[in-house]
Amino acid sequence: MADTTDEVRLVPCDPGALTPDDLRTLFLFEKLTADQLAWISAHGCTMHMPAGGVVIREGDPADQFFILLSGTIALTRKIGQDEVETTRTEQRGVYMGATQSYLRDDGLERRYMASMRALDDADFFVMSASDFGHMMREWFPMAIHLLEGLTLGMRSTQAAVSERQRLTALGALSAGLMHELNNPAAAAGRATSALRQRVAGMRHKLAMLAAGKVDPERLVALVELQEDVIERAAKAKPLTVMETADREDELGDWMDERNVTGGWDLSPVFAQGGIDIECLTLIEERVGTQALLDQAIHWIGYALETEQLMTDIEDATSRVSSLVSAAKQYSQMDRAAHQWIDVHTGLDSTLVMLTHKIGNGVTVVKDYDRSLPQVPAHPAELNQVWTNLIDNAVQAMSGAGTLTIKTYREDDHVVVAVGDTGPGVPEDLKKRVFEPFFTTKPVGEGTGLGLDISYRIIVNGHGGDIRLESQPGDTKFLVRLPLTEPSSA
Repeated sequence: MADTTDEVRLVPCDPGALTPDDLRTLFLFEKLTADQLAWISAHGCTMHMPAGGVVIREGDPADQFFILLSGTIALTRKIGQDEVETTRTEQRGVYMGATQSYLRDDGLERRYMASMRALDDADFFVMSASDFGHMMREWFPMAIHLLEGLTLGMRSTQAAVSERQRLTALGALSAGLMHELNNPAAAAGRATSALRQRVAGMRHKLAMLAAGKVDPERLVALVELQEDVIERAAKAKPLTVMETADREDELGDWMDERNVTGGWDLSPVFAQGGIDIECLTLIEERVGTQALLDQAIHWIGYALETEQLMTDIEDATSRVSSLVSAAKQYSQMDRAAHQWIDVHTGLDSTLVMLTHKIGNGVTVVKDYDRSLPQVPAHPAELNQVWTNLIDNAVQAMSGAGTLTIKTYREDDHVVVAVGDTGPGVPEDLKKRVFEPFFTTKPVGEGTGLGLDISYRIIVNGHGGDIRLESQPGDTKFLVRLPLTEPSSA
């Protein structure tokens, strides 16, 4: 499309060029009285625009109402750095411009919602926004009340539902986060309680070893052996389920042959700690006497279990810390509203926040290009977009499938693709998914504002683009974010 940053051409308007009879040929005015047509003729004018001329520009104050008399015009909307044609027509009588100037003054400055260019020589009938608004309010008061109620009611409803949706989403995220935090916190609590018992048991076994009149040198050797066993456990190679079961059987048989008390209870601890028959034989050799072997095995078992419990506590507290960090990153607490960011940080924190909702039935695939440059963005708003897209993908798959998040560079944009293996979006619904209040979810499960909000955040707030590609088993939302700051209006 041509660049609509061109200056709007100020073309002289010829007043009184259309008679009441001429105006009656336009479908907007065909039912008006002779006096009404005479008033319009006196308050309007005709304007000729040569081919290529910019009639109105998106974002400028909406101060004129246009009716096409002849020629072809195109309406365009700016999406990111691109001009996208939305309408092309040569139908006589179509109207554009200050189409809502009849609404009551609510303090909002009305601006053109699109740009209009004449594709060939075109003629227009033009009225000022003030005259058109006055005419509508005076001649059609009941219709204006209905239109105002519809427009303002929709605006209020959208604001209220949008606010409610944000609160509902926040509640769901909070509940999910609390669930995720509860698991490691409960695990740490259980491990701490068990650790207290194991430490007490170690003190008891140490006292029993000392009472057994163990030679000091042998006791030192036993302590060193304990350290060797702990070090071996730290370096142990993880075993499969079958390997672990086989190892437990071997260790249990070895202890049973030597009359170690509770050997079958100790064997899982030793197996998990990476201890094998060779290590037990070494313990037996260093203890020296069969009488002390039982106590030594239990003492070392307590040491191994203590190390494992401390590892569990460390893992649990690290999990809590990472969840808190992800929540802080997601909410962008104590951070500037606008930043240069790595999109992967927000994607990862959003996935952490939605872990409970994603569930175990969905496989998450992260196909990231970590070499991507940073982008200028409002990260908290982008996280809202990622939340909407991921949540929709999970719901589309009914909790079972593959969620793929891919990032890559496309010219001067960073692209984030959120894909799912759900049933897809039917062809006749694709063009409606970004409409406010449109939803395919059952009543009570969706407001139809998630994608509308996402669209406005990406397109209006970041100068980017968001589009849908869908077929059964492969649905993707593609978000394009510019690598440069959007130019000021």
